[in-house]
Amino acid sequence: MSLRLRATKKIPRGEEYDVVIVGGGPAGLSAAIYAQRFLLKSLVVAKEIGGQLNLTDSVDDYPGLGRIRASDLVNKFKRHAEMFKATIYYPEEVTGWERLPDGRFRVKGKRGLDVYAKAIIMAVGSVRRKLGVPGEREFAGKGVSYCSVCDAPFYAGKDSVVVVGGGDAAFEGAILLSGYVKKVYLVHRRTEFRAKPFFVEVAKSKPNIEFVLDSVVTEIKGKDKVESVVVKNKKTGETREIKVDGIFIEIGFEPPKEWFHKLGLETDEAGYIKVDEWMRTNIEGVFAAGDCTSQWPGFRQVVTAAAMGAVAAYSTYNYLVEKGLYKPQKADVGGTIFER
Repeated sequence: MSLRLRATKKIPRGEEYDVVIVGGGPAGLSAAIYAQRFLLKSLVVAKEIGGQLNLTDSVDDYPGLGRIRASDLVNKFKRHAEMFKATIYYPEEVTGWERLPDGRFRVKGKRGLDVYAKAIIMAVGSVRRKLGVPGEREFAGKGVSYCSVCDAPFYAGKDSVVVVGGGDAAFEGAILLSGYVKKVYLVHRRTEFRAKPFFVEVAKSKPNIEFVLDSVVTEIKGKDKVESVVVKNKKTGETREIKVDGIFIEIGFEPPKEWFHKLGLETDEAGYIKVDEWMRTNIEGVFAAGDCTSQWPGFRQVVTAAAMGAVAAYSTYNYLVEKGLYKPQKADVGGTIFER
């Protein structure tokens, strides 16, 4: 589903931008839309377009759109940003930046990107941890999900699903799914849980949640979609195949915290970029939005990422105005000339 295969035209070396937005998911593209509406010359740099949306098939919780294919939603975000004349450059991976004496940033990438920006918005997201078992990649978006809160409604009336994990997200997912499906198997590699005791007690009270402990999923099977999972008990070595309609992998995220630290960005204990309510980081002129931030860590949604992207763009605009770095310009958007 990803748009990463269609490389875009090279960006001229030394090109000047008001803001470089690092990341092409909902947060980054939303930031681009709003930045361009503020008439900021914006560049989106991304390894791929879509972010976490590339791991799912459909979305039914984005306001106003009802149920929509994730690929179609990605394309709508991208076209909207391009309608406002944002430049979107991919596949490219920003390697870092340096602060120049005049306050600008020199931003470089692996494929030769070398541009200047007055501000930066980090919207690189985070990577969901994967099981790394046969069938996981093949059935991504076809019964393999990484977000129970996002995809639970798609399983309404189904017979059974598996939830993998022992933290809050896994338990919240299992509890939510228990209201949609007849049977939920909660598979965890240990007998102890990281989840809050409240969630554990609620899950235990649900008659249709079965705990499969000291166990790991070793394979995901099916034809066109997930049909069963193979589970192995770590202590006995015994395996069993469970027929299911889907599997929800809720084992956490991995933000690129070492890279963040190298850039000088302050992070929380889990490695997410610390931001305030206006998406400002500890580095003046650098903002962050979406799943890479410390904001709302237990609720990663398209709508929240898009909201953070909009706020980050607004903060960037205000920063440039306050610093005297904003130069009014004309913008031809949809056949209409806007001028500040």
